[in-house]
Amino acid sequence: MKALHIFILFALLMALAIPNLSATPSGDEPLFVENDGDGDRSQAEPTSVGIMSRILAQKPRGMMTCNKYPRVCRAAGSPGPDCCKRKCVNVMWDRFNCGKCGKKCKYSEICCKGKCVNPMSNRLHCGDCYNRCTKGSKCLYGMCSYA
Repeated sequence: MKALHIFILFALLMALAIPNLSATPSGDEPLFVENDGDGDRSQAEPTSVGIMSRILAQKPRGMMTCNKYPRVCRAAGSPGPDCCKRKCVNVMWDRFNCGKCGKKCKYSEICCKGKCVNPMSNRLHCGDCYNRCTKGSKCLYGMCSYA
């Protein structure tokens, strides 16, 4: 166990030391580059700065939203085939878009086939969608019971 602690400590020290060693200039490189503005600046700046500025100057690509591309909702792995407020949803089961876009179910209700139902007391949807209670039983607190 003590050897493991020593090994981890050694690995951390090496990880901290390697970047510091590579950042120090070699003996023939000057520590500071003096530039009076007359010369070519490309030699003083590293080449990665030019690449990064080109990458950052590009316009970012936006997400493919369904209001511009409606077929994106029918793709595999999509949450649903319908587009509501630039989001793909399934209006048959979504609590915030039940039956149509923007129709919200109450706090205690769930969306079953496009209709808001209370699963705590509904005999046809007791506890979950289409969980019917048998004849002669009631739905109490989401469970079928005989009364």
